[in-house]
Amino acid sequence: MEDNQIIELYFRRDESALTETAKKYGTFCLRIAMNVLNVKEDAEECVNDTYHTAWNQIPPTKPDSFKAFLGRIVRNFAISKYRALHAKKRFNGLEVMLSELGECVPGAESIEQEIEAKELSGYINTWLAGLKQEDRVLFVRRYWYGEEVRELAKKCGVSATQMTQRMLRLRRKLKSFLEEKGVVL
Repeated sequence: MEDNQIIELYFRRDESALTETAKKYGTFCLRIAMNVLNVKEDAEECVNDTYHTAWNQIPPTKPDSFKAFLGRIVRNFAISKYRALHAKKRFNGLEVMLSELGECVPGAESIEQEIEAKELSGYINTWLAGLKQEDRVLFVRRYWYGEEVRELAKKCGVSATQMTQRMLRLRRKLKSFLEEKGVVL
């Protein structure tokens, strides 16, 4: 079923919208949650919460990209769940990924910084648009979807070390670009 047909089911408040969403995007959503949480039961809970949120937000929201809409929701649930589960202890999964980005992207800790974060988002989108498609896809798969470097390397037919170096070069390019824009790191 096409996305616009599924969204139409939501607008009609037809519960089959949830079934169709699960059929088409269940695996996609579960993979995103698993990349963050690494615990199937917690990931499944995030996916279910995603369906519930989609049901509550559509209507009035009519997403331009249903897949991206669901991906954002499930990722946010997974990160929130991760933070709740690991509030007092360090965990290797998400911490490693975020620490890599922390070297070139500042965090938002105040209202002023939150406003600056929106500007930063625009800069990052501009930077991503200027990359070769393959680099852009790798960067998004690593730092948005949370895929492991080993997985990316395997899919690209290179060693994990080569992929690590490639990601390091991309992060350095991002850092340099942001510094040129006047972003304080």
